Amino acid sequence: MKEIQQFFTRHLIAAPISFGSWLYFVLGAGMNIVAASGLLIAIYLGGTFTFKQIQLSSNLKKIGMSRSEYKHIRGQISEAKAKIRQLNGLYGQVRSVQAFRQLHEMNSLSKRILGIVRSNPKKFYHVEKFFYAHLDSAVELTSKYALLVNQPLKDKDLRIALQNTRETLGDVNEQLEQDLRSVLASDIEKLQMEIDFVDVTMNKNKPLLEMKGDIHNDPK
Repeated sequence: MKEIQQFFTRHLIAAPISFGSWLYFVLGAGMNIVAASGLLIAIYLGGTFTFKQIQLSSNLKKIGMSRSEYKHIRGQISEAKAKIRQLNGLYGQVRSVQAFRQLHEMNSLSKRILGIVRSNPKKFYHVEKFFYAHLDSAVELTSKYALLVNQPLKDKDLRIALQNTRETLGDVNEQLEQDLRSVLASDIEKLQMEIDFVDVTMNKNKPLLEMKGDIHNDPK
């Protein structure tokens, strides 16, 4: 949401500046319309780029992160999005209800984790294993399962391999759930602290409120 707001902000700032410059070039300086239009485009693109860099610097300063860190995390997010698309493409290839349910749960958990990290890049460090290992395992195992389940041969060894893969996918699913808990842990802790603070504040004021009530209720 913040990225969308900043996108419109920089374009709303750059547009009138560019158009105003174009009017000056054409009406004030008597420049050729084609040349002025070229400058308008250059100013517009340069302005939006400059404002974007200013916004990025401001955001990184607020969260205490360097540009190199941010670039690395954005790269990991892009790779994770591609892997989740791979998971999405496997829905039509799994045959059993159990495998379909596992795939759906892994997909949902992965999207939720990714969404949280996108909105708060520092959360990446709480779930590095998700990006480096767990999501890869989900994609690789699901792909192998889809390959095996679509083979015409259905002997004992294949059935055992499929069962083992389903069980391992269950383990991966549990690990993704743990990743989600890890990425939410600090938010839950912060929320609990705020709740405790409100409780303490309310309890401090409660005797005073009760005393005032008692005074108003005393017969004169």
